[in-house]
Amino acid sequence: MVSSPHEAMHRIFQEYPGLFSRVSELLGLTLAAPTTVSVIPTDLTENRPLERRVDTLLRFDAKGGESFLLAVEAQGKRDDDKPASWAYYLSYLYTKYRTPPLLLVVCQDRRTAEWASRAVPIGPRPWPALTLRPLVAGPHNMPVITDVAEARKDLVLTTLAAITHAADPDIGAILKTLSTALRDTPEVIADPLVELTAQGLGTRPAAQQWRNLVAVDLSFYKSALSEEIRDEGRSEGIAQSILLFLAHNGVDVPDAARERITGCADIDTLNRWLLRAPTAMSVEDVFGGEG
Repeated sequence: MVSSPHEAMHRIFQEYPGLFSRVSELLGLTLAAPTTVSVIPTDLTENRPLERRVDTLLRFDAKGGESFLLAVEAQGKRDDDKPASWAYYLSYLYTKYRTPPLLLVVCQDRRTAEWASRAVPIGPRPWPALTLRPLVAGPHNMPVITDVAEARKDLVLTTLAAITHAADPDIGAILKTLSTALRDTPEVIADPLVELTAQGLGTRPAAQQWRNLVAVDLSFYKSALSEEIRDEGRSEGIAQSILLFLAHNGVDVPDAARERITGCADIDTLNRWLLRAPTAMSVEDVFGGEG
């Protein structure tokens, strides 16, 4: 399973384009309600050795012919080269599509969000020709949702809020609220949100909290993450059974062999070793010459 906060922070808008309407309201931006939303190619590369690729690109069309393009960028840390790239994206999109572009930057920490929120004038100081003004969503303005009833009203927004608050001291309560809210949700709705949350948390400590919650609160789901957790539980149980048989037989298990057994995640391999373990007189008998 891919575990990338960067992917989750922008891909959630691909999967649930309507989320932007709720986010824009939270950020104080009033836009016409779209009648259609379509995903368009993200490759902004020119016919020369220069590649510019926006994370997610959507087109919003509303009644009355009002339309705009939404470029979503996930930003993990300050990057002083980014404003120039973002300005390029917006200029290119306006030139290519003749449709007003809007840039949304999604962050997971306040410092990055504050940096990304700055207006960047482009041009001579007395008369900048352009001014870059990203719309920024992050822990500074996304809600901390710890009420299950509130979470159930908008599960997608709750998922994005949890992702942006991945480093929040209250992330445990936030994730518990989300997992509880998802418990009574149809699997087809819950599965992608479970996976997006796991991606969004990345390798932060909160990621293990989410895995534990999925294992308990959402154990009946068959998402990729829940299946992975169940496989881990099965492999751990088989590994312990192998070691118990060897201990019963009086077989000394060196540290390297113990690590090989407990570190194996392949169920078929573990089952082969388990079949040999009851009669094994040495660790080599368990491995059967494998590797």
